[in-house]
Amino acid sequence: MIEFDRVTVTYPDAPAPVLRNVTLHIDEGEMCLVVGCTGAGKSTLLGAINGLVPHFTGGTLAGEVRVNGRSTRENPPRELADLVGVVGQDPLSGFVTDIVEDELAYTMEQLGIAPAVMRKRVEETLDLLGLAELRRRPLHDLSGGQQQRVAIGSVLTAHPRVLVLDEPTSALDPTAAEEVLAALTRLVHDLGITVVLAEHRLERVVQYADRVIHLAGDGTVADGSPADMFAITSVAPPVVELGRLMEWTPLPLSVRDARRSAGGLRDALADVPAPRRPDSAGEIALRGRGIVVRYGEVLAVRGISCDIRAGEVVALMGRNGSGKSSLLWALQGSGRRQAGSVNVGGDGTTAAADPKQLSPGAARRLVGLVPQTPADLLYLDTVDAELAQADRESQAGRATARQLLDRLAPGIAGETHPRDLSEGQRLALVLAIQLRAEPRVVLLDEPTRGLDYRAKHALITVIDELANRGHAVVIATHDVEFVAAAAERVVVIADGEIVADGATRDVIVASPAFAPQVAKILAPLEYLTVAQVSAALDRQAS
Repeated sequence: MIEFDRVTVTYPDAPAPVLRNVTLHIDEGEMCLVVGCTGAGKSTLLGAINGLVPHFTGGTLAGEVRVNGRSTRENPPRELADLVGVVGQDPLSGFVTDIVEDELAYTMEQLGIAPAVMRKRVEETLDLLGLAELRRRPLHDLSGGQQQRVAIGSVLTAHPRVLVLDEPTSALDPTAAEEVLAALTRLVHDLGITVVLAEHRLERVVQYADRVIHLAGDGTVADGSPADMFAITSVAPPVVELGRLMEWTPLPLSVRDARRSAGGLRDALADVPAPRRPDSAGEIALRGRGIVVRYGEVLAVRGISCDIRAGEVVALMGRNGSGKSSLLWALQGSGRRQAGSVNVGGDGTTAAADPKQLSPGAARRLVGLVPQTPADLLYLDTVDAELAQADRESQAGRATARQLLDRLAPGIAGETHPRDLSEGQRLALVLAIQLRAEPRVVLLDEPTRGLDYRAKHALITVIDELANRGHAVVIATHDVEFVAAAAERVVVIADGEIVADGATRDVIVASPAFAPQVAKILAPLEYLTVAQVSAALDRQAS
């Protein structure tokens, strides 16, 4: 179905090709998972399948890419629209209408599909992706995860033979992600559609893949069965990392497979208590009382009260549309807040205040927010210019913005335009800019979107350093593995209200949806991460 014949892609001024002499053959009805570190070229590989690379991205493509016999060199993306459907990393940038139902129908209108058929497909897609209640909602009023599902649905209605998805579950809560992946699996198994997807949250998708395509980061590409490839890949989900640590054969790719191999490990760890994160929380850094956020008739936040302490790392979790982002923006001061108060405590040099009552500059020194769409905060022409501006505006901080960026996503050239970065690289850049000022309270909205496991570990190190210096950190995320490693406290929101608030281990292990893979594998033991298991085994050995 998809053929890469000695494909090399080179961008202007790049020191080396992003893809180098790639030869691949993907059969009809396969689900292929593309893996690799941030910036390794995954988006370029996906873009080459329908001709976005190089027709729209620029650069030079040598070799040949064919889809169902059609050459992308001779057929630009518009002439492959009936064959290949593409969902990018940022769904909002791809929308062309205002209403959910209209967006689902738009592609079919462009393909000239009969109105009766269009209506039927729209209804099927609304049910398939759980969007029926949102059909007449404005797209800009949806949460990031809801927008992601609409973007996937707008492609599915055209019934393409090939689906290309870049980070399709990155903005989805665990349950919604399972629903989307189950739907994609049905399309593969029942209709023979070929699905090629790149995803950093490998723990969600690895068990569904028929083939894994690994980008090493030097332009080379290797492919094979999931079991063979994950034995050598540079990135791997926790279930695979645990299998590598214990040298299990065959290497497990699912929690079920790992539990079958983990009996001996559970016995060995039965008398070894799992480590807990130390309670380093100090005085209250942020106090919110009776916060209400409303969008028209939609009540997004229903009178929430919360205290965030200095040195505390808090994860804000909940299904898509539960009110997490609305709460963060209300706490930061620039978002809607129809009722309630927010008070950010002073640190000796800054008086306690409500960020909503301050100028934007003063508010940022108290509370910094990294939004779901980080590109909204980038406005200069080069990475170096953005970093230099952050250094000039920040009057505090122990590390420069460049040093922070290199820890999160090393190797980004300073002369690169921010729009030419991958989604993960743009997120890393905005994180570096916001963290440079070291605000009293740091709010992160889905900060691991587009980040590989290495970048997540680097981000955890940065967050730990901030907490150790007395900064409060609140992270709204669906990434349960990141929460298990980074947060000491979890607050769960549902329908705009807090439904759970407690220590990470107590909250997420009790939830089948939010429990990390290691907790599921070793239950009833209270281990959350592979690092905790490794440390416990080392203690036993010594």
